[in-house]
Amino acid sequence: MAKIKLTKNEQKAQKDALKMYQRYLPTLTLKKQQLQSEIRTIGAKAKEVRQARIRLEEEFKIWIGVFGEEQAFKSDMVTVRNIKKGTGNIAGVTIPVYEGADFSRGDYDLYETPLWIDLAADRMEKALSLDLEASVLDEQVRLLSKELRTTSQRVNLFEKVKIPEAKANIKKISVYLGDQQVSEVVRSKISKKKIDQRNRAAVAAAEKEGACL
Repeated sequence: MAKIKLTKNEQKAQKDALKMYQRYLPTLTLKKQQLQSEIRTIGAKAKEVRQARIRLEEEFKIWIGVFGEEQAFKSDMVTVRNIKKGTGNIAGVTIPVYEGADFSRGDYDLYETPLWIDLAADRMEKALSLDLEASVLDEQVRLLSKELRTTSQRVNLFEKVKIPEAKANIKKISVYLGDQQVSEVVRSKISKKKIDQRNRAAVAAAEKEGACL
């Protein structure tokens, strides 16, 4: 604990700081809870997207197998040309939002390739889109988790350090100022008593001198 001045001004400063910590702590705690909830929700959504991707891939393999021409379709027949992203805001954190993608298809001879190639390419685009969506959701979780760590650190700092420290400082200063006040009263009484004694002594001396005359 840093050394503090045992003064009324410092006491006021510590009380003001305590009020500030107690005012902002509920807001930080609420933000922490909101971030935790959003991370769970987005994480669950990412899991659903990946499961959908797995199901699509399994259906895709079965579907191609039915035609008995597995080698006719190549994965490089479909490529991502452009990823569309917007932005959102959660608890003050700017996050990317997946809004789709543009795809390019490789050149292939329409006469020499099976008729189902175009349908297969459509499914491949859907699979790639799901991969991209899951990736953006992962980025959302990463950004929110980073903010959650910072917010949690601030909550812990206020709860476990700043608020107890301010309370302890206020108590220490109050005790010191109280002791000083008591000491001042005692000194004042002692001083008054000495003055009274001197006055009585002076009166007694004056009376004695008068009696002698």
